[in-house]
Amino acid sequence: MATSADAASQKKVYELRTYHTNEGKLHALQARFREHTHHIFERLGMKVVAYWIPTTAPAANNTLIYIIEHDSEADAKQKWQTFINDPTWKTAYQTSIKDGALVDSIDVVFMQKTDFSPEL
Repeated sequence: MATSADAASQKKVYELRTYHTNEGKLHALQARFREHTHHIFERLGMKVVAYWIPTTAPAANNTLIYIIEHDSEADAKQKWQTFINDPTWKTAYQTSIKDGALVDSIDVVFMQKTDFSPEL
């Protein structure tokens, strides 16, 4: 029997974000996430499920992948708007790109968990 907690869990959305870095910038992007971005996410209530680095070519040298759990796509939009306007983020971003842009492109996919998925 499904509970209200199960129903709430099914309504959550998961945002899969794939960052493709410019040549030689993956380590700098990881440092920015490690030292700044992740802490800002936590402060703003953005729940990261996990971060991944591919181990196979060609993505192994220029890709960071992560998933964020949101209450809804509208919640994600609001939190991202707050994030991009955050003064701490703006400073961290500007500092991190002093030697050139880190990110070439970002792919974003919103997903819903299936009813047969294991618990996260």
